[in-house]
Amino acid sequence: MNDNQTIAQVKSFLLNLQDRICQTLELADGKGQFEEDSWEREEGGGGRSRVMKQGAVIEQGGVNFSHVHGAAMPASATASRPELAGRSFQAMGVSLVIHPHNPYIPTSHANVRFFIAEKPGAEPIWWFGGGFDLTPFYPFKEDVQHWHNVAKQLCAPFGEDVYPTYKKWCDDYFYLRHRNETRGVGGLFFDDLNEWGFEQSFAFMQAVGNGFLDAYVPILEKRRNTSYTERERDFQLYRRGRYVEFNLVWDRGTLFGLQSNGRTESILMSMPPLARWEYAYEPAPGSAEAKLADWLKPIDW
Repeated sequence: MNDNQTIAQVKSFLLNLQDRICQTLELADGKGQFEEDSWEREEGGGGRSRVMKQGAVIEQGGVNFSHVHGAAMPASATASRPELAGRSFQAMGVSLVIHPHNPYIPTSHANVRFFIAEKPGAEPIWWFGGGFDLTPFYPFKEDVQHWHNVAKQLCAPFGEDVYPTYKKWCDDYFYLRHRNETRGVGGLFFDDLNEWGFEQSFAFMQAVGNGFLDAYVPILEKRRNTSYTERERDFQLYRRGRYVEFNLVWDRGTLFGLQSNGRTESILMSMPPLARWEYAYEPAPGSAEAKLADWLKPIDW
């Protein structure tokens, strides 16, 4: 494994993926444009953040690329992975979050990433990670089944156990323990992937990155013209508050980014532009809002 060639290969794919996702989402939105903000990190590396505000369909969305490096891992990482101590590192990835205006279009998140840690005289430690997940406010079963069917199909060439394993990991990871509910209806989540070797692991990461648009854009297009009232909008903003809670309390990527002195604006671009909290809120029994709770648990779609 040629480390420099490997890093260049992965970086090229990620930059192209960011371009393709932004172009496709701009076409799907029909109005909004992603504005690019390039940045550098004092400790090494940087990235390009692209954010769309107030599109026709997308209220706010961000598609970020970053490639950061440093002489030493953050202490939080080496505490759980002592084999990384004393190694320089490079981390790169594409991460995105889409917050639509319409409460009937789910919020969506995806990311794919590569990590490599090196020191002289030792084999590099590397892995891939990523996934995508869906957070609806007023779910439609056919939308959720489509989302999971895309995930299942892209996993199929890599083995029968890949989809069920990474679906369960997604359900387990995107879980708000303090609320006893999943963040949404799941998808795929994987991390520390290197046991397949570089080529196969990289191929899977590419499949996940490429699969996001196939999974999400048809849902966005199907629900974009669904009418809604202030009631649905209020509920959407309330549920966005749970999204914020997960990202700030439980998300490892947010924690790593902040502890490694990443760019705060880019790390927190996943936050919705508007959200609200309400003390001891209880939806009316039998309402569409109350039925959401039936979806916020692991389900075999």
